[in-house]
Amino acid sequence: MRRWLVRLFTISLVLTSTGCAQLSYYAQATQGQLGLVASAKPIDQWLADPNVSDQLKQRLTRAKQIRKFAVQELELPDNGSYTKYAELNRPYVVWNVIATPELSMKPVQWCFPVAGCVDYRGYYRKEDAQRFAHDLRSQGYEVRVSGVPAYSTLGWFNDPVLSTFIAYPEAEVARMLFHELAHQVAYAPGDTPFNESFATTVESIGVEQWLDKHGNPDSRERYREFRQRKRDFIDLLTQHRQRLEEVFATDISDDEKRNQKALVITSLKQAYHQIRDEKWGGYSGYDQWFAEPITNAHFVLVATYEELVPAFQALHAKSGSMKKFYANVQAMAKQDKARRREQLAMLLATPSSIQTLAPAQKEPDAAAPTAAAQ
Repeated sequence: MRRWLVRLFTISLVLTSTGCAQLSYYAQATQGQLGLVASAKPIDQWLADPNVSDQLKQRLTRAKQIRKFAVQELELPDNGSYTKYAELNRPYVVWNVIATPELSMKPVQWCFPVAGCVDYRGYYRKEDAQRFAHDLRSQGYEVRVSGVPAYSTLGWFNDPVLSTFIAYPEAEVARMLFHELAHQVAYAPGDTPFNESFATTVESIGVEQWLDKHGNPDSRERYREFRQRKRDFIDLLTQHRQRLEEVFATDISDDEKRNQKALVITSLKQAYHQIRDEKWGGYSGYDQWFAEPITNAHFVLVATYEELVPAFQALHAKSGSMKKFYANVQAMAKQDKARRREQLAMLLATPSSIQTLAPAQKEPDAAAPTAAAQ
């Protein structure tokens, strides 16, 4: 039996021991993953097919080059991942549902086999995600449904290149592959900030190196602009998230907290429009994000992806090589969460050891997660 069939069978055995309420969710997850596996074909077959457009062939050739760079230069896993391509005919591979209480920034967590507990729940059909989001809202939670262009199965399956991100700019495709392959290097079940901050650090290192070797002045400048907008966006959300947390921690009434929360959200939108118009020259890539009704759930993944990046940057600088960096992160992943946080905090005690590397995430939906295994 092929490896992926064995693994699906193993997962199915685990799932049958869960309650009925979870079975429909796990069924769609298993079917969705099976659909990906079945639709993926080796990239070389796509390249040899005369019916495939030259544009797609160019993009797939580029993806092959990026994967080779990931293995040779970043020492990321050399397995069957990203050697195949799948055409999905939808904008995202999954839709993640993130939820928080109305007056708290603490996200709801869901726990799964293999992945442990995470701050989101993924669906292969947008309608299913929206239905679950509706149920959560009826319970009083604030909810965001976020499209995800790629995710990692943590090495359980050979993840394919997907149509959901193959048309992205070169640096973005590289970012996706570096990020998802990093999840195969080290993963701490139940510690989403640790996992995502590590993968974000690897992608940042990788994109910088890729552009240094394969980029041109135009691509480097576009990435510099992207990076600066990302910094501004993250700083803006972090500042207002902190203000909201301060409001929620006070002893005022819930109604007053709601009033103060509305003022903070208004301030956020005003600050965004000022940055967009005065600093970004009218760049509107984030307008859709701000056009949504902004809830606490919109702030959750900012911390998830960025919270520990400075510590990982310091660890990378201290390690001296990618191989040693990965070994150090793997050792941390085996420890309990409290010990991991202690070690990461200690890394920031010597600021001079920190190497400045800008985080890179998908634009414009910057807070959308690149999910690990659901």
